[in-house]
Amino acid sequence: SSVARQNNFGGLWNSFSIRGFVGDANLPSNYLVNGFNAGRGFAGPRDMAGIEAVEVLKGPRAALFGRGEPGGTINLVTKRPHDETRGELNLSAARFNTNRADLDWNQHVNDVLSYRLVAFTEDADSFRDTVETERRGLFPSVALQLGEDTRVVYELEYSEQEVPFDRGIVSVGGKLDAIPRSRFLGEPGDGPMSTEALGHQVELQHAFSSNWTLLAGFNQRDTELAGFSTEPELTTARQQLLRDGRTLTRQRRSRAYDADYRLLRAELNGDLSFGDVRHRIIIGADSDSFDNDQVFLRARAPALSSNPSRAQLQAIDIFAPLYGQYTLPTPTPLTNRVETQEANGFYVQDQITLSPRWELRVGARFDSFEQEILNRANNSRIKQDDDRVSPQVGLVFAATDTVSVYGVYGEGFRALSGADFAGNVFDPNTSDALEAGIKFQLNDGKLNGKLSVYRINQENILSSDPVNAGFQVAAGEAGSQGFEFDLTGEVLPGLQAWFSYSYTDAATDNNVLDPDFGLVVRAGDRLLNVPRHSLAVQLVKETTLANRPLRLGAGMNYVGERLGETATSFELPDYTIARVFADYNVSTSLSLRAEIDNLFDESYYTNSYSSLWIQPGLPRSYRVSANVRF
Repeated sequence: SSVARQNNFGGLWNSFSIRGFVGDANLPSNYLVNGFNAGRGFAGPRDMAGIEAVEVLKGPRAALFGRGEPGGTINLVTKRPHDETRGELNLSAARFNTNRADLDWNQHVNDVLSYRLVAFTEDADSFRDTVETERRGLFPSVALQLGEDTRVVYELEYSEQEVPFDRGIVSVGGKLDAIPRSRFLGEPGDGPMSTEALGHQVELQHAFSSNWTLLAGFNQRDTELAGFSTEPELTTARQQLLRDGRTLTRQRRSRAYDADYRLLRAELNGDLSFGDVRHRIIIGADSDSFDNDQVFLRARAPALSSNPSRAQLQAIDIFAPLYGQYTLPTPTPLTNRVETQEANGFYVQDQITLSPRWELRVGARFDSFEQEILNRANNSRIKQDDDRVSPQVGLVFAATDTVSVYGVYGEGFRALSGADFAGNVFDPNTSDALEAGIKFQLNDGKLNGKLSVYRINQENILSSDPVNAGFQVAAGEAGSQGFEFDLTGEVLPGLQAWFSYSYTDAATDNNVLDPDFGLVVRAGDRLLNVPRHSLAVQLVKETTLANRPLRLGAGMNYVGERLGETATSFELPDYTIARVFADYNVSTSLSLRAEIDNLFDESYYTNSYSSLWIQPGLPRSYRVSANVRF
């Protein structure tokens, strides 16, 4: 619940909001990998081949382990070596000429050494005209058991992708279906954007005793993104479509982004007891460095008042597109800078069992950071440093063996990229969050539920400088409050259910100017791409066919109306999509799967940044796959 899709940068990164807050719209959403802040950079959408599980960490407690958004974060748990020798090969084919192969091989050599190799390759066309993608990835890992109490794991991440930059479709006169959802409005001649990631993670786990353990690790991730794109122009004074409803003005862009991220982290966990009072203690520290190197070029049309030619507009007829009709213009420099963020953090948490019914959790995180921006265009440098303490406190009351009530409060912060008119780095974004809820169990513990309410406040959000055009200030404020209900588990013998509903009221708290276009955003205006109502339901029936296991599943996802463009009344409509699937174990070594997404072929739109940058959802899609175990 409360997780929503956000602007995905033309299909080139993962972006999501949790409880209304997304972070920096010009960077992909940060996420954790095995508890490490390892999701930063420009590696394209993260493939799930090497991922064992996805954990959604919501609320103030998530801020204890890193600087991020107040609503929560995502933690990806990777596939690691284990103590069995076995392998899997998964082959699948899907609509739109999508073919994929996944390999997962684990070798348990002896009691000391195990290694695992996960790899994938995928080639796909698309429901979008002319759009084709290629993805490759390799995720080897090695585990060393150095005695009963010590384990070391090394993991490598390598992936490369070629993904065309695709801003989606446009709205014409408020109509989202004016053109087919398949229509591509860029230039195929630009070719795909290429992304690459190379990451290393080393983790040491050591048990000093049955009560005290140490976790220490290092992560380094280098990512690159480069290529050309032709995209709809958003400036009103240059956009011909706003005049004739047919001719789309575009601009051509070139990007060369290079990001290096390094992180050291250590954490000590242990239990202490003083009489009847038990303390579960976490003490940790981390140090990270993020180098964000961006070279950005652009070729755009002059203002319509100068009566530019169609070639200058890089115009395309949205109803009868003709690609390659003009010589692709050469972009000129716009941004050429490298930003370095270095941070050190220390955190401590004590979860205190006061009695069989009461638990108190107190904790705090101290962060100090330095930020430097080198503008290579004019060889100027700006620097800033700051430090913050982010406290948190929580209380749990176990009313019965199956029902508990909790409340938690926490604060957090996140550094902002860029500088203001005076050349000063922005003050960091700060937040505070309050949450209360009930957790319960039904059906003899087989069904788990949670009901929660929350309120989040955020300050120092970037907005346009009202005095100095083209610059920004950290002056915005926003709030989010909502209600969530989640229920998972076995409702009847052999019938599993997942139910999730959220109400999210996320809006600005003060009058500011939109950071991109300088339009007035008024207090009470909703935040971009955040639905007030969302609902997900899935049922899975486990049965047998010819004495072999068979799983049948069906689900639906409802997403309510969302603001589709800041400082306007443009909205994306609500939608409901359904899916069905079946898994059948033909033998102990072979299983087959079939699935259909968007079963009723509904036209829907997942997210947008503007009425001219709208991402349409996938039409009805089917996939069949075979899993061979050996």
